[in-house]
Amino acid sequence: MSLTIEGLSKQYRQGIQALQHISFSVPEGECVGIVGESGSGKSTLARILMGLESYKEGSITYNGRTIAPKNRTLLREYRKCVQMIFQDSTSTLNPKLPIWKSLLEPLDNYKEVSPSFLKQGLTKMEKAEQLLEIVGLEKNMINRYPHELSGGQKQRISIARAISLEPSLLICDEPTASLDVTVQVQILQLLKELQKKTNMTILFISHDLRAVAYLCERMIVMNSGLIVDEFRIEDIYHKERHPYTKALIRATSID
Repeated sequence: MSLTIEGLSKQYRQGIQALQHISFSVPEGECVGIVGESGSGKSTLARILMGLESYKEGSITYNGRTIAPKNRTLLREYRKCVQMIFQDSTSTLNPKLPIWKSLLEPLDNYKEVSPSFLKQGLTKMEKAEQLLEIVGLEKNMINRYPHELSGGQKQRISIARAISLEPSLLICDEPTASLDVTVQVQILQLLKELQKKTNMTILFISHDLRAVAYLCERMIVMNSGLIVDEFRIEDIYHKERHPYTKALIRATSID
């Protein structure tokens, strides 16, 4: 699995330049963090990578194939391999559906997929129960509805649903931002464990340098739609770090 972004730019009708010639690559099995303050272009990048927004300038190449924003057939195949965890888990779960139905929605859409971590010949309910177990939730939650769950539980459901297709790339857009500190740590630990078990590639988008430093091996820093810095986590305090990166580090007070 390889994801390569070259010269990607995005401008909105109001003349706002959300992304300016973004280029980077994500090797297989690596966890890469993208950090920056609000308005830096992080979420726009995530939505483009998921095919939720179009782009006219630049290219996205996945496994050697260019992902055109309006090619539905190619996008469908791409989305089978690339899944996303959103910041607001509440808005991504249908309030009228029990948890098990939301959990199995991706597998229902891609019936040809048989994840290696799910046993063969399982009923739908048994698949849902196994997915819950993987993210540390009790089996008896499958018949509950979203309003009956805490924020942390709903985010775990979102993670379980995202990994149900056994994607080779998982894009996380501020997945812990709306959670309290204790639950944030639990979610980060869960993602780290899943990444080790499955060798899944993760693109972790966040304003939280602490979270990125804990989870990721490499960090990309964005400011005003530009990539201003890129480095391995162990080089975070290198004297050649960009002034903007140094300002983020000071504001975060990373030990």
